[in-house]
Amino acid sequence: MTLFQKLDYGPAPESDQPGQLWLESHHRSFGFYLNGNWELPKDAELFSVENPATGEQLATCRQAGSREITQALSGAREAQPKWEKLTGHQRAKYLYALAREMQQHSRVLSVLETLDNGKPFRESRDIDIPLAVRHFYHHAGWAQLVEEEYPRHVATGVVGQIIPWNFPLLMLAWKVAPALACGNTVLLKPAEQTPLTALWFAECCHRIGLPAGVFQLLTGDGRTGEELVCSKGLDKIAFTGSTSVGKCIRKLTADSDCKLTLELGGKSPFIVFEDADLDAAVEGVVDAIWLNQGEVCCAGSRLLLQESIAEKMVGKLQQRMQQLRVGNPLDKAIDIGSLVSKIQLERVKRLTTEGAMNGVTLWQPQISLPETGCFFAPTLAIDVDPSSVLAQEEIFGPVAATMTFRTPSEALELANNTMYGLAASVWSENINQALHLAPLLQAGVVWVNCTNQFDAACGFGGYRESGYGREGGREGLLEYMKPKVTAFTGKKLKRPDVQGLSHTTTLEGSEIHRTAKFFIEGKQARPDGGTVRPVWNKDGSLAGAVGQGNRKDLRNA
Repeated sequence: MTLFQKLDYGPAPESDQPGQLWLESHHRSFGFYLNGNWELPKDAELFSVENPATGEQLATCRQAGSREITQALSGAREAQPKWEKLTGHQRAKYLYALAREMQQHSRVLSVLETLDNGKPFRESRDIDIPLAVRHFYHHAGWAQLVEEEYPRHVATGVVGQIIPWNFPLLMLAWKVAPALACGNTVLLKPAEQTPLTALWFAECCHRIGLPAGVFQLLTGDGRTGEELVCSKGLDKIAFTGSTSVGKCIRKLTADSDCKLTLELGGKSPFIVFEDADLDAAVEGVVDAIWLNQGEVCCAGSRLLLQESIAEKMVGKLQQRMQQLRVGNPLDKAIDIGSLVSKIQLERVKRLTTEGAMNGVTLWQPQISLPETGCFFAPTLAIDVDPSSVLAQEEIFGPVAATMTFRTPSEALELANNTMYGLAASVWSENINQALHLAPLLQAGVVWVNCTNQFDAACGFGGYRESGYGREGGREGLLEYMKPKVTAFTGKKLKRPDVQGLSHTTTLEGSEIHRTAKFFIEGKQARPDGGTVRPVWNKDGSLAGAVGQGNRKDLRNA
């Protein structure tokens, strides 16, 4: 009766049984996936993986050392030429299989991600897993096209990848999918706090028959990552994590020819002009800073509000914050889950306390927090000085800082007053003003009247201390290739058949019937008239067929 009287959200718990059963099937003990086999060395140092929301121990993993790294490098180096020599169509089949396996087991992946990381189950289910699947499907398509689109490029070689704990499976997909599509072999080290979905992925690779050595998995803490970076056996390192660790990696690889992609920290501005839709902007703030408890590198943690609407915007935001629900991450009715660890919780507490001691006004909604677990209430720091620690330091928690501006030029100065340059968000009903400001912002990605919009086809990355290089899209693909060294013969470079099949010169004899299509309204469309016309080569041979557009096709275009 109380529920109906208050019209509040009731609990909607998701069962953790799928994840627990998977853990039990492995006796809650995991080793390394090397050269197509699981290795469980008895002399390896052990560390535990815990559920940050409850403190429950989920599993025990092993710390990889120089022996395992050498073994992994050797296997990956041996497997790489064979993997690259496969046709793009053959590599694509493996990537498609991985994507389908992830789709078919999306529930267990969602539960594992929530147990491991503490993020709300809804976010794991509706954001992380679908986007990870999308990356594998997208790059499976690229695997078939890469030899044709980039005939003068080859795979980089053996790639070391170190992923963070905030989006474990999604970051794996961002890195592994393009690397495999281009013909590289991968050594992956997940964060020691969140290795479970990476371990599941390794099991999936084994299940679909991915050739041994193409994907190697090593678990461990920062010591393993440092040994991997210093091993001198890698052609490329892709790292997502803190700026401080990124700087260390750059120093350690300075005397080598190892290629680097660094996606580091951020302190992204969220700019709201007086003509913006404030209700939409409030929901944008919720998505920008309280998604994944604020543990997002591109979180919009600096709210730049035009002076005339600042007070009104803060009031609306406080009202919305009062409605946020913090609690058990497996409850589908909550908005904010647990921070990833006690260490991260203490860091967030320390920085907010430091801000308060320096005169910053902190506001938190009157909501109850669970007694156990690493929970922190959503926090708003009001009218913060641009030099404050809350405006300059990446907190990586559910804390947003507001500042005011009067003119667009002042907003630009405040937005760029940071050592980072990862992302930004601009809110205005004046699209000319927004599009004028966007390219002036020193950020790798700028969203207009939205935030946290990602897709596998779009490159993502930062500038300055947010790193360099891109992940996703064509830009991300080029990070895993290098120019091919070819001797000049005077002959034209033959473009390979992306399907691994020989072309024929007649439509009747073609092994694959290629449908002629147009590109209208952002998608492929068959000709309405249902007719095609041939296109001939200079020597009189048939090059192919294109659609014959009619009046309706022209109208649609």
